[in-house]
Amino acid sequence: MSAARKHTALPKAQTLIEALPWLTRHNGKTVVIKFGGNAMVDDELKAAFAQDVVFLRQAGLKPVVVHGGGPQISAQLDKQGLVSEFKAGLRVTTPEAMDVVRMVLAGHVQRELVGLLNEHGPLAVGMTGEDAHTITATQHRPVIDGEAVDIGRVGEITAIDTGAIRALLDDGRIPVVSSIARSAEDNHVYNVNADTAAAALAAALDAETLMVLTDVEGLYEDWPNSDDVISRLTATELEKLLPDLSSGMVPKMKGCLHAVRNGVQTARVIDGRVQHSILLEIFTDEGIGTMVVPDAPQEPRETQGES
Repeated sequence: MSAARKHTALPKAQTLIEALPWLTRHNGKTVVIKFGGNAMVDDELKAAFAQDVVFLRQAGLKPVVVHGGGPQISAQLDKQGLVSEFKAGLRVTTPEAMDVVRMVLAGHVQRELVGLLNEHGPLAVGMTGEDAHTITATQHRPVIDGEAVDIGRVGEITAIDTGAIRALLDDGRIPVVSSIARSAEDNHVYNVNADTAAAALAAALDAETLMVLTDVEGLYEDWPNSDDVISRLTATELEKLLPDLSSGMVPKMKGCLHAVRNGVQTARVIDGRVQHSILLEIFTDEGIGTMVVPDAPQEPRETQGES
């Protein structure tokens, strides 16, 4: 009996030992996670996501979750007979549509996620970018055919105040942030792209890592001709690729670029369709997505005449 018990337990011990250097490296560090894609609508993936985030918290990290809710917003707009229209890849957001966005994000998606996390203890606290002026925005007017176009209550981030989030982290909580923001100029509430909001928060929080869950394996090297995923690239390498990326990947990769250019050590796009993808990415050598890193610092030049 004793020998059998040792035999079955050994792989578990080996798995834990393999995670040890990663646990040590990330202990006490902040990680911002953008929750989206299939992981948001599949019940099993939602439950696995919540387990991953709680595991990070119990392993000594400080996770912050940022979420959008595109599919849920579209479904609710349809129910209310409001048309979903997109320009330049962004949802045209009338004042009526903004009321729906706010209700869905803060009243449904966030509450469900907070509930899943809190099945594991009194950990998660829901908030929006409006709370404590965490995210301030102004109206975003995308340029289409050379002209700035009014697409309604779509926001561009102008300021981040991390005070409330830091207070929650210091209290051992997991902040869950809905990507809506208020404007200091007109006091309207704006819908902010969740990838952009997560990247801005990661930079402002001096996070170690930004993780963006999506519905692809990562950034493909030569899509659609090949499904080879780029496992690692620098900020400059990513910047060169941006003009040729599909519209859905642009805000994610721009967010990664912003993060690593503003103090975040790594930004990763990972496949949210894989259960426990967050743990696989953070605690194993293999990594399952695309990791963006800052450019290598230049070597200091020697000055003539110095000894």
